[in-house]
Amino acid sequence: MAAKEAIIITDKDEMRKWTRSMRAQGNTIGFVPTMGYLHQGHLSLVQDAHNQADLIVVSIYVNPGQFSPNEDLSTYPSDFQGDIEKLNSVPGGVDVVFNPKNLYDYGNSQIGNGSERNLEESGGMVVSCVEDKGMGHEAWVRVEKLEKGLCGNSRPVFFRGVATVVTKLFNIVEPDVVVFGKKDYQQWRIIQRMVRDLDFGIKVIGSEIVREHDGLAMSSRNVKLSPADRQRASSISRALSRAQVEAEKGQVNCRELINTAILTISEAGGTIDYAEIVDQESLEPVETIKRPVVFCVAVCFGKVRLIDNVEIDL
Repeated sequence: MAAKEAIIITDKDEMRKWTRSMRAQGNTIGFVPTMGYLHQGHLSLVQDAHNQADLIVVSIYVNPGQFSPNEDLSTYPSDFQGDIEKLNSVPGGVDVVFNPKNLYDYGNSQIGNGSERNLEESGGMVVSCVEDKGMGHEAWVRVEKLEKGLCGNSRPVFFRGVATVVTKLFNIVEPDVVVFGKKDYQQWRIIQRMVRDLDFGIKVIGSEIVREHDGLAMSSRNVKLSPADRQRASSISRALSRAQVEAEKGQVNCRELINTAILTISEAGGTIDYAEIVDQESLEPVETIKRPVVFCVAVCFGKVRLIDNVEIDL
């Protein structure tokens, strides 16, 4: 049987029209938001979406609202045609690929002409690439407690940008179910809380991490690793797996577990951004494991920043 070929939609109104037409026929809509350069981890999200809904929409959009001007927006990897081929090969396929050009373009020809601003002009506030390019967008969604800490410490505009673009995508795609990967654990919890607090009628599914043969969590950024750093980066999953085993054996002192993991990764050449054991729901740091926690790390090998985590349920 020939593989299903996805419809490619680029217009917001056309996307809404498609969803509403399909729902009027009694179908439920599953949604997988991505930034493209897809790997097996993304495809597993699509497979999980098939278990939850009748029809599947995948978005491919690199969101400038979650990057600050000094981050890697311009070098984020892209292979749209390869992405389409991968999505068409998934069992059951994908019904729509939503690939908008710019979700912050509101048709104002004057926006972006001389209205760019830098950090000094914004009063010292860290801005996103949307504000830096003067796109005129002013409305932002924040999940104020959960966005602090972990990745929020070193990427202060990131989760504001994620929550905002996901809200925009929800309002455009209008899904019944959305699937996020647990590799981006903080992001998944933030979207869960946003959906709850703002009464979106959407079910949020967390999909388990998909790993390479040596344990490295699959990521679109892995392609940027040098061969040597790619080999060293497997120390991240080794450190987390060891912490999980030690906790199951009775080591519940978080500082001890964290220090051991940091040593393993540092000896392999990684630079630690953070290594924290936090409550699975609140993401608040814990000192002793007495309830379900997640051990989250962010590590740089060379110039490539990688994140990973392991849930610990004793």
